Amino acid sequence: MTTPKIQLIGVKKRFGSKVVLDGVDLTVEPRSSLVIIGGSGTGKSVTIKSILGIIRPDEGTILVDGEDITHINGAARDRVMKKFGMLFQGGALFDSLPVWENVAFGLIQGRGMARAKARDIAIEKLAKVGLTQDVAFLSPSELSGGMQKRVGLARAIAADPEIIFFDEPTTGLDPIMADIINDLIVSTVKDVGATALSITHDMTSARKISDKIAMLYGGKIIWQGPTSGIDHSGNPYVDQFIHGKAEGPIKMAVKA
Repeated sequence: MTTPKIQLIGVKKRFGSKVVLDGVDLTVEPRSSLVIIGGSGTGKSVTIKSILGIIRPDEGTILVDGEDITHINGAARDRVMKKFGMLFQGGALFDSLPVWENVAFGLIQGRGMARAKARDIAIEKLAKVGLTQDVAFLSPSELSGGMQKRVGLARAIAADPEIIFFDEPTTGLDPIMADIINDLIVSTVKDVGATALSITHDMTSARKISDKIAMLYGGKIIWQGPTSGIDHSGNPYVDQFIHGKAEGPIKMAVKA
């Protein structure tokens, strides 16, 4: 039996009186691409931050390659973090650094790589996401939103990670650029041979970049299965969400 790349067992997290995760069970197989869908505020980001160790769960267990990472610190945490790459929602690029140095930031700061070698790798990764060498020496502020997203993707794959996290990868992009980014995510994940875990509420993106989908609602995973089966989930919450229906069991909080 294959050891899951990522496994969450009974993960719970509350902030004050608000229960965000209420026993999340999730399995991500090696080299698969799983997308967590759900509305705003359902705990998608908290789930990823818990795996990354940014947030500590109150209960439950998080395993990476079968290793319990729920409470590890220091050098052990650093070792696990080297398996991860991340594409942040807003790009999260440093305007004070040229594009190549943004891409190579983890190599230089995290791994102590020589700047010249890191720059060569950054230029190589930029080429993989369709950006030419001259872009490497521009400032992020000189780039369009779509180009910034590509730079973010190049940074995510800079160290050839085993696991890549994608946080709302198409937010703020027009439909054509969103489709280009979705295609790039699919091709780069396969190229690197990585496992992908993404969060999004964009169903077009979710369908394109995943082979499995899980829906988070009420602090729990209420449905998970192959992407091809989501239209026949038989779950009224999933059905309402994926078709964007106002009527259904999910009630949105509307402030008057």
